[in-house]
Amino acid sequence: MSKSWIDEALAQTEQGRDGLAAEGRRQLPLADREQQVLDRIDRARRRRPKVREERITMSHGAGGKATQTLIEAVFLDAFRNPLLEPLEDAAALTVGGARIALTTDSYVVSPLFFPGGDIGDLAVNGTVNDLAVSGARPLYLSAGFILEEGFPVADLQRVTESMRAAAEAAGVHVVTGDTKVVQKGKADGCYINTAGVGGVRAGHRPGRGPGAAGRRHHRVRADRRPRHHDHAGPRRAGHRGRHLLGYRCLERAGGGPAGRGAPGSGPCATRPAAGVATILNEIAKAADVGVLAVEDEIPVRPEVRGASELLGIDPMYVACEGRLVAVVPGEDADRAVAALRAHPLGERAAVIGHVRAEQPGIVQLKTAFGGTRIVDLLVGDPLPRIC
Repeated sequence: MSKSWIDEALAQTEQGRDGLAAEGRRQLPLADREQQVLDRIDRARRRRPKVREERITMSHGAGGKATQTLIEAVFLDAFRNPLLEPLEDAAALTVGGARIALTTDSYVVSPLFFPGGDIGDLAVNGTVNDLAVSGARPLYLSAGFILEEGFPVADLQRVTESMRAAAEAAGVHVVTGDTKVVQKGKADGCYINTAGVGGVRAGHRPGRGPGAAGRRHHRVRADRRPRHHDHAGPRRAGHRGRHLLGYRCLERAGGGPAGRGAPGSGPCATRPAAGVATILNEIAKAADVGVLAVEDEIPVRPEVRGASELLGIDPMYVACEGRLVAVVPGEDADRAVAALRAHPLGERAAVIGHVRAEQPGIVQLKTAFGGTRIVDLLVGDPLPRIC
């Protein structure tokens, strides 16, 4: 497994410090040594991404550093265009004067059926979630099925019924699809690919990068659809004092998403929580800002924390389907949290940190012990993905 850029930077710094000591020179003050590490990290992060492995590994699908490198070095390099470059959850498009959001996702969950749901409702809810956090009103879905020879028809009907119920609850329609069957042993029963289309209202500009900065934040009303919040995109200068808001959202309720507790103020960036550490790093990199999160303020259920400790897993890196992280103006943070907590599915809403101009591109976590550590992107695959 390759080292992260933080490990490389720290190793280089230690080597340099050892060299100075060997020559009998005085070590730099602590603050200067820390800045030296941060400078090396910044230089390492700005290098052109390159896939060093000769073959794809499970780490390339884990959503961390290896995934990001694969996306940027292979896919983005091959398909580069202004619509793809923001690497959003949904692309913002204009078709015939209408503004829409388009997203796609694939689901390879194993087992197909699990406590509380199955691959069918996960496929619908996950795609609706990606549209919603992009500021779009989810409207239409496609559904592509890759089925393994021998897969029980009864199980397929069970999956499609879950999809139908989830789509009805979300107020969307499955309007097209495709089916392929592969030989036995060439798939894990059933894989599903979905694409989603949503409408973006006039005056809203989806995005989380600097290019979408400067827009006013819109108030979003709660209605019967699982709509989320508008966001105008973070920028370095404008993010000082803004807060990161982590909360339960689009959580499955009765088989479908029910994220209808919209905050009173519009966030300027929202992301589904595919690992809090990953989201914070994406925000920091896209907007060229620093992020400081507080470990004690991040809502982690006791059973999740306990299981993580037993398995040696950091909850900061665990994918959290049905959750999201939002960036809102600091002066509106308390009002946003209060609005979310007013809804049963937002009862654990919390301010978990803030965005700052210092140390752009770096995410730091204030630990429960009072210290501060850098939170890197995930390296490796500590836990099987659920989607």
